[in-house]
Amino acid sequence: MTRRAIGAVLGVVLVGLAGCATPTSHEANTSAMPEGFVRLSDVSPDIVQEIRYAGEHNFVGRPVTGYDAPECWLTREAADALGQVQSAVKAQGYSLKVYDCFRPQRAVSDFVEWARDPADDVTRAEFYPRLAKDQLFPLGLIAEKSGHSRGSTVDVTLVPLGSSASPTWQVGDPITDCAAPVGVRFPDTSIDMGTGFDCFDPLAATADTQITPEQQANRGILVAAMEAAGFVNLPEEWWHYTLKDEPFPDTYFDAELG
Repeated sequence: MTRRAIGAVLGVVLVGLAGCATPTSHEANTSAMPEGFVRLSDVSPDIVQEIRYAGEHNFVGRPVTGYDAPECWLTREAADALGQVQSAVKAQGYSLKVYDCFRPQRAVSDFVEWARDPADDVTRAEFYPRLAKDQLFPLGLIAEKSGHSRGSTVDVTLVPLGSSASPTWQVGDPITDCAAPVGVRFPDTSIDMGTGFDCFDPLAATADTQITPEQQANRGILVAAMEAAGFVNLPEEWWHYTLKDEPFPDTYFDAELG
């Protein structure tokens, strides 16, 4: 990896998949949905759900601990705000699609353990083809806490109105670079955002200027709609948004999705 490329990736330190991770003063461990949380399907059933960590098509290559069901849980405030975004983008011919919502702390810990196992490198060709696995944790791309565990962070994209989730990826299917052009990388139903979801690559930065004008415009539509509803984008990941006035800013929950 060149010095310039490493420098670009270093911009993800302290954030990355973990998203604004800092030590917490309180962790809530429970086997039930936390109080104040709702199922997104009960609030906005028309938002497409493609919960990647409940299946095998993700950067660990298997279902993640804590994802016993492919469900999107959010705080009531975040779910209501996301419903506002859905109404806004539908008027423009789109629907939201969520990849991840509430993420149990046990899932974050699973990520950390995976990152520390150099032998488990089967997904590199798709999700981090230009990084060695042992760089992921030092660079902050994987961290011990995640904003997702507070319940008001969502990984989201736009799909054409009427679209569904992407085709189911099966073990043995081709593995292609997440930063490859549309038509080469995994056939996600998302409009072209320049990279796939969970792409550990500088091109995934929301304001990256090396992507095409169309891809920049697509990201801009999502940013504008999410910001209007009170969400803040993580600059290093075009898909990652947190509700600005989140109700549990210091609590990391560990309820198992089910």
